[in-house]
Amino acid sequence: MNRQILDKLLGAAKRRLGWVLRPPLVQGRMPRMCPGGHRLGLEEEEAAVAAVREVMRSKKLFRHFGVTRNLLQPSRVLQLENAFARRMRARHALAVNSGTSAIVCALRGLGIGPGDEVILPSYSWVSTASAVVSVGAVPILAEIDESLTLDPADVEAKISPLTRAILAVHMRGAPARLDVLLDLASRRGLFLIEDVAQSLGASFFGKQLGTLGDAGVFSFQMSKILTAGEGGMLLSAEQLTHERAVMYHDSAVCLHRGVELEDWIAGLNLRMSELHAAILLVQLDRLDDILNAMRERKKQLLNVIKNPLERRGISFRALHDEQGDAATSLVFFLPDASKVQPVIDGLLRENVPASRMYNDLAFLPRDPIDLHVYTSWAPILKQRAWSASGAPWSGHPRPLDIDSNPCPRTLALLRRAVHIDINPELSFLQVDQIGKALLRTVH
Repeated sequence: MNRQILDKLLGAAKRRLGWVLRPPLVQGRMPRMCPGGHRLGLEEEEAAVAAVREVMRSKKLFRHFGVTRNLLQPSRVLQLENAFARRMRARHALAVNSGTSAIVCALRGLGIGPGDEVILPSYSWVSTASAVVSVGAVPILAEIDESLTLDPADVEAKISPLTRAILAVHMRGAPARLDVLLDLASRRGLFLIEDVAQSLGASFFGKQLGTLGDAGVFSFQMSKILTAGEGGMLLSAEQLTHERAVMYHDSAVCLHRGVELEDWIAGLNLRMSELHAAILLVQLDRLDDILNAMRERKKQLLNVIKNPLERRGISFRALHDEQGDAATSLVFFLPDASKVQPVIDGLLRENVPASRMYNDLAFLPRDPIDLHVYTSWAPILKQRAWSASGAPWSGHPRPLDIDSNPCPRTLALLRRAVHIDINPELSFLQVDQIGKALLRTVH
């Protein structure tokens, strides 16, 4: 049996044995952190099934036409784009098949390609960097700060004459330091792209994330705040950016969108299906309820633990706008990284949904690879390429010396971090029990 699986089974068995001897403080099964997925209950199921049934009966699964080619049949994808743009107060919205595709379309829409550099955080999902490589540009990794988002000072230090954009990722439900990053981008003549995959519905001093920069990208993958299993959305401020993104996401745009042949640029097929859009139109109505549920639970938990833990030397994740936090997680930092695993083990014994955010000993069975941390991004660090030419690395105008540890402060911070899921399905009793478990375990 695989050593990792065996270790996981033994750990679970030990916890269950311990629960027999002393029940954990937190009672009940901990729901998996899929906020939108949990809201696919009976009411949501009936609404989604009705919407999908309507699409199926129309025999129009493709946004541009169905079996009958009846142009009067409404497009669910178009309805979703319009509804999402209204909800976010954005000018242009483009639905695509994934969050990664949304990043790629944003880069193409802004004209970023070979020879260009894009600065992005060293703590994000790997597809953020992969999307940059896919358009022929080069990702430049920058440090994060105590907010788990881009450190503006390191971003400025990493700017070169080839830098075209800053890709700010709003991690774990909370905004990056957008005021400073927007000012920096403006002063240096750079684009700012917001990756809002993990923070849909969060805001920065009253403005929706994804609407402050030149482009904002969202994901509707299974673990996200809203979901259709897969899907993505691109918001853009400028008409030209939107038009270029539309061309790239639809290789037949000259047929479906009336683009003149002399203006047509070759693209791919990254379109969203009518079925996914039908589900997301239902999910979009649930967004405020999901956000309110997470925020209420996080507030309740902080009221119990914040002051006592701070008196014990524990520091909490910095939030650039506490009111704008989507509240998907609680993150705190221990003074010493060596204490993290004992704390995690203690919390798991109490049935608390806790995890560590980075471990140097990642080869251990209990610590599988985490593609959120740049040390796991082998294709980026090793500069691997699809073609024999080695592009985009080999043809880049300046030498790139990406060593194995380009962002040491990021790793030092993540080593000390403990992550707690704030699931909208937790009962208030369970939240109270989690608080008591934290006070018992964290020292």
